Amino acid sequence: MIRPPGSTQSDGPGSDVGDPIYGFPVGLWRGLERNPPPGLGRLRAWRSPLRGPWLTSVFGAVLLVALPVVIITGLLDYIAYGPQFGQAIPADVGGLRLPTFDWPTHPSWLFRLTEGLHIGLGLVIIPVVLAKLWSVAPKLFAWPPARSVAQVLERLSVLLLVGGILFEIATGVLNIQYDYLFGFSFYTAHYYGAWVFIAGFVMHVAVKLPRMITNLRSRSLRAELRTTVAGTRPEPLDADGLVATDPAPATLSRRGVLALVGGGSLLVAVLTVGQTFDSARGAALLLPRGRSYGDGPNDFQVNRSATAAAITPADTGASWTLSLHGGPRPVTLDRAALAAMAQHTATLPIACVEGWSSTQTWTGVRLADLAALAGVPAPRSAMVGSLEKAGAFNHATLAGNQILDPDSLLALRVNGADLSVDHGYPARVIVPALPGVHNTKWVRSLDFRSS
Repeated sequence: MIRPPGSTQSDGPGSDVGDPIYGFPVGLWRGLERNPPPGLGRLRAWRSPLRGPWLTSVFGAVLLVALPVVIITGLLDYIAYGPQFGQAIPADVGGLRLPTFDWPTHPSWLFRLTEGLHIGLGLVIIPVVLAKLWSVAPKLFAWPPARSVAQVLERLSVLLLVGGILFEIATGVLNIQYDYLFGFSFYTAHYYGAWVFIAGFVMHVAVKLPRMITNLRSRSLRAELRTTVAGTRPEPLDADGLVATDPAPATLSRRGVLALVGGGSLLVAVLTVGQTFDSARGAALLLPRGRSYGDGPNDFQVNRSATAAAITPADTGASWTLSLHGGPRPVTLDRAALAAMAQHTATLPIACVEGWSSTQTWTGVRLADLAALAGVPAPRSAMVGSLEKAGAFNHATLAGNQILDPDSLLALRVNGADLSVDHGYPARVIVPALPGVHNTKWVRSLDFRSS
């Protein structure tokens, strides 16, 4: 016979087996109850009168709106890197392969928007995530962890959700700060970690959404925002065990908690917005490579310097030439020949996976004109080669729509001045809405392909 959790019947005196509880032996759960892990006994000291289903559901509602935006923009950013060309990381993802398409070039700020939302919103919600975890902390450490198969599945969803989001936040923040102390590929781990989190998120929403809606309706947000510390009372005891059975007197109101969390998110936003908007760069106190990149027209972010790429003065000197391939015969141009061609100017943003972006005015030769000169007027793709000797940055593949966009340039100048060597002198690619890493610097060759 199957009895509900908490049954005290057994097979007889001294028996530690008993009848199964939803498939688990009674004795197993009794043993777990009698022998909790060290430290769990102190959980009774968590007596905050603020914890409860309503406050937890408020934080949950915020995350329910924000997290899908973070998830969708992250997946779109992966597609923007061109997995169909094998240049997204990780390249081979098996059954987790996303549908691919030629990433559009307009609006020119598309990648800036998706990457900015993914990283900016991901940072802004960190205080909300921490507040949500605080609000459910007693439940996370409940013992025994589950009494039925259904509870096991619920706890599994929580494990995937909490573990996944903490892993994504930790690795993401470290990547923004260029601090790779974790010792593995950020891109590979972040991609697979995202799917672990997505699985937990979907499972958790499916289980908890109806209850969250009920909890939100149980109290008035407007009334809570008017309630002082003196008027703050615990919520009624709940089935999930979030409300303290012996609550301490309130030292902070619920509106105070919401203001504290909201203020934390606002502070993070202020410290982050300067990575995206040049006019606010002075507020971006956490930029790992500083807020100034030199004087004059080339004062904008440098993700990889010429020194880091092992680019020498001899590489970029008078002997530098650009090779065009794909047509009947190779075409070779020096910088003077490129400067003599029709020049086009476009104001375009450049955005990086580390979270920064910047808008500059670029001048150079249209890639479409170079394709026509090479003898491939309607290319399907192009391989861009760099002077950089090795690594992930020494080449990139562009799709046909990216080559033929009238604002796609082999840039020679920026903001009216020659490119600095750190920004790709003698020539670099700049394409609307293209991830920054694929706007290849120190270009040495363009191989246009018609198939």
